[in-house]
Amino acid sequence: MYGHLQTIYPTLFRSVHLKDYQRERIATPDNDFLDLDWLKQSSKNLIILSHGLEGNTHRAYIKGMAKSFYEKEFDVLAWNYRGCSEEMNKTLRFYHSGATDDLATVVDHAISLSYEDIFLVGFSLGGNLTLKYLGERQISPKVKAAVAFSVPLDLYTSSLQIAKPSNWIYSRRFLKSLRLKINNKALKMPELSAEGLESIRTVMEFDDRYTAPLHGYKNAIEYYRKCSAISFLEKIRIPTLIVNAKNDPFLSKECFPDKNDNTFVKLEFPLTGGHVGFARFTKNGVYWSEQRALDFIETITHG
Repeated sequence: MYGHLQTIYPTLFRSVHLKDYQRERIATPDNDFLDLDWLKQSSKNLIILSHGLEGNTHRAYIKGMAKSFYEKEFDVLAWNYRGCSEEMNKTLRFYHSGATDDLATVVDHAISLSYEDIFLVGFSLGGNLTLKYLGERQISPKVKAAVAFSVPLDLYTSSLQIAKPSNWIYSRRFLKSLRLKINNKALKMPELSAEGLESIRTVMEFDDRYTAPLHGYKNAIEYYRKCSAISFLEKIRIPTLIVNAKNDPFLSKECFPDKNDNTFVKLEFPLTGGHVGFARFTKNGVYWSEQRALDFIETITHG
């Protein structure tokens, strides 16, 4: 029960007072677009934030992390996935847990702006995306470290987990948002069918019907197998911290591996925190997750 409380409370009641973002739209190689939200102060250090499923840059966990790093004199780039910035994207595809091409587009854009040190922080789906990106691609030496919170490292078993009756409130919320996007896009793109959409009852069914085929996978099982971050951890070659709370209602036991032979990757499994919650204030007045990310990344920047 405490895991649910720690998950829900920050979502409903946390308010983060943050200066207005500066919005920038960049093009993708396939003639779509990504909307980036910036906090700039002419820093040479940049933090890039990746949100969770059906999130955006205005979620409290993103704004809290953005504020914490901005106040430590970092520039901040929080990016919205395709279709998550309140405007429908132009192509048939959306976003998904393994879409590292879009993260690469964002990172490459940041590198072109002459930042000296770049750091990545991802949450939930964005955490999986970040870890897969680090493990499967040739990373620029400017990308120094990463932190990932509440990561469904094994997508298949995590999808089974979120389909459990105890998680119905989350599943229903995600599906409501996802159905709306499919319906809206189907009105403009007749090649996308919304027939039978209302009969979908789980995230896995949605992934099988839409996410997988729209992004080149034959079914949800193949999508989960090829995109789960747990398969990419051993190839990461920059300092990376993964924090999954033991009472996270979204995560299966497979998301808490008991073996890690990669010295670049540090696993932390605190007893509490919920899913992207960690609603414990530190002495500095920030959430525990924000302080943990600051501490980890400052050990890199300060040697």
